[in-house]
Amino acid sequence: MTVVQVGPLMPFLVAALEADHGARRLPDEFADGAFDDVTVAVTSGRTGVDAALMARLPKLRAVINFGVGYDTTDVAEATRRGIVVSNTPDVLDDCVADTAVGLTIDVMRGLSAADRYVRRGDWPAHGNPPLARKVSGARVGILGLGRIGQAIAQRLTAFGCDISYHNRNPKDVSYRYVASPVALAEVVDVLIVAVSGGAHTRGLVSADVLDALGPRGFLVNVSRGSVVDEDALVAALVEGRLAGAGLDTFADEPHVPPALFDCDRVVLTPHLGSGTEETRRAMADLTLANVARFLTDGTLVTPVSGS
Repeated sequence: MTVVQVGPLMPFLVAALEADHGARRLPDEFADGAFDDVTVAVTSGRTGVDAALMARLPKLRAVINFGVGYDTTDVAEATRRGIVVSNTPDVLDDCVADTAVGLTIDVMRGLSAADRYVRRGDWPAHGNPPLARKVSGARVGILGLGRIGQAIAQRLTAFGCDISYHNRNPKDVSYRYVASPVALAEVVDVLIVAVSGGAHTRGLVSADVLDALGPRGFLVNVSRGSVVDEDALVAALVEGRLAGAGLDTFADEPHVPPALFDCDRVVLTPHLGSGTEETRRAMADLTLANVARFLTDGTLVTPVSGS
């Protein structure tokens, strides 16, 4: 079986794929028939394998995804073609949850803005910066109470936060269930987005949700940029209809709306939710385990639902 790399991957994962499986890098442009022998494609949530690429790889039988998000891969088309798909769940939950909490503290307390204030020399020139908002005891809404959402809730419970959530279905948890994203936004100080990406969540955080959060509310997104109506978010921030936002993901990565660059009420990070040495190594190990399992017996360690 032939293994190819689709899109950029971590260098240590690329090295292991080459050493263990003789993996080749699939070029952006290639002639039809040039990769007809490919049976396994290793990719990431940023790149994925769409229906058009599947059609050009007639012997493809597995898409192995480095990352928990796989919305860039057409799972429905893969299923129709008999192609199985895997991802790397669980191993990145802690780091993404840590990132969500970090963004929440940063944007509510204004830490990054305060750092810039000091570096600019504004402290001696203008005195203390404006007062921030308290995190401990805040009303927190979590949109998507899966593994990552629950890890976020556990951390913020230690801060004495009042946790509410919205999910497709209620969970057997002690946190308060709220029936819709708008209703959740209406009753919280900060809304943390932790749903999976894909067509079913596109634009879930709509203009109505942002209006419900209001000028005292904060948004934190460690999900996918597609989940948030980015135009509505930028307008709400620029017009002062939202207190602030902590954003790790964007609609057109790596491009970020320029209107946010000079906004001190926004914290911007480059999709680094799982970006620690330990977690990326664990993700790579699970990716390699999926490749090895499929090449051995045609099954996957962590298949995604529906594939």
